[in-house]
Amino acid sequence: MEVILIQDVKSLGKKGDVVKVNDGYARNYILPKKLGLEATKQNLYNLKQEKAAEEKRQKEILDEAKNFGKQLENITVKLSIKTGEGGKTFGSISTKEIATAVKEQFDIDIDRKKLQLSDPIKSAGSYTIVAKLHPQVSADLKIVVEAL
Repeated sequence: MEVILIQDVKSLGKKGDVVKVNDGYARNYILPKKLGLEATKQNLYNLKQEKAAEEKRQKEILDEAKNFGKQLENITVKLSIKTGEGGKTFGSISTKEIATAVKEQFDIDIDRKKLQLSDPIKSAGSYTIVAKLHPQVSADLKIVVEAL
């Protein structure tokens, strides 16, 4: 019997896979536990439609991330950091402060977890950090840090 899996089943397949199993296994385990559906013409057609809709949704998300990345690459965020005698700084600039500054200066919401700092920003100057917006899209964000 062929079954369309609704959920991932260990050692059988992932959600959306069409697998061939023994009749007893399907009737006694897969179908009663709502892990899968019988692979009828209608169910196969519905699966095909769902996969097409999911592909379309993923493409839209990717396009949004690309547009957002272009928008981020065209801005320069200005931040300031307290310094003492001899240019020594107090603390460092975190991704939270960068995300807040982007929101205040350009009215753009960005999740601080998407910003990746290789090293903490502890001195004045200009920096470029990476914003990982999507598994396939990343953008460079320019930051200018001024000493107070």
